[in-house]
Amino acid sequence: MPIVKKRAAAQRDLIEHFAYLVEKASVQVADRYLVSAETTFHALARQPLMGAPLALSHPSLTGARKWRVKNFDNYLIFYLPLRNGVSIVRVLHSAKDWRTLLGLES
Repeated sequence: MPIVKKRAAAQRDLIEHFAYLVEKASVQVADRYLVSAETTFHALARQPLMGAPLALSHPSLTGARKWRVKNFDNYLIFYLPLRNGVSIVRVLHSAKDWRTLLGLES
């Protein structure tokens, strides 16, 4: 079975988004967001090359890819494919300057 590893920054991102959605929408919406994020992570683990490849300047992010959280299209998942799954690097809102946060090369 493919694995999903979440980096500390991704864990923090999920908590921040959950809190924001509780405040601005409802606990039910925030719960649906977390379920959708986890479902999307596991889909990526089964097919790690389905995300769009990114050119990132940081050497530890070579091979990184981007995909959207299912049913929450404004939330982007940045991940690295692994032999046996994926490593979730960050989960960022598309309105944030994610290119700068990740060191995206032009």
